[in-house]
Amino acid sequence: MDASTAPSALFQRIEASFLRQGLMQHLGARLVRVEPGLCEVALPYSERVNQQQGGFHGGAMGALADIAGGYAALTQLADDVEVTTVEYKINFLAGFKGGELRAVGRVMRAGKRIIVTTADVMHLDASGKSSGCALMQQTLAPVPKTY
Repeated sequence: MDASTAPSALFQRIEASFLRQGLMQHLGARLVRVEPGLCEVALPYSERVNQQQGGFHGGAMGALADIAGGYAALTQLADDVEVTTVEYKINFLAGFKGGELRAVGRVMRAGKRIIVTTADVMHLDASGKSSGCALMQQTLAPVPKTY
């Protein structure tokens, strides 16, 4: 790995927090992309994330969207701050089996006390075809980092 392919300091800071997420580790999620005001997270299909009919569970989709939006918000804050979700609303557009989900969180407005984000959740099948899966809007609050 050379300087042009090394993760940015921002990616490394977000990844350090992401790796502390027990749920994301349990589900097999991975951090894909981090930019100021944006975070992309992937979740491969497995028995850990399915529901009784074999599709991705809505709770897994919601958790993925929540994480993507939360880390997008964290990119806008100082190193000694974390965020906590105050509220989110999600619309499920379609159900899918196999492949993986990709959630892209984006900051819509970063204030001092609340941050509003959105997340688009897409399904990628084995051929690479992308289809809309869910949309989320979220409100977060900055909190002191305690670790």
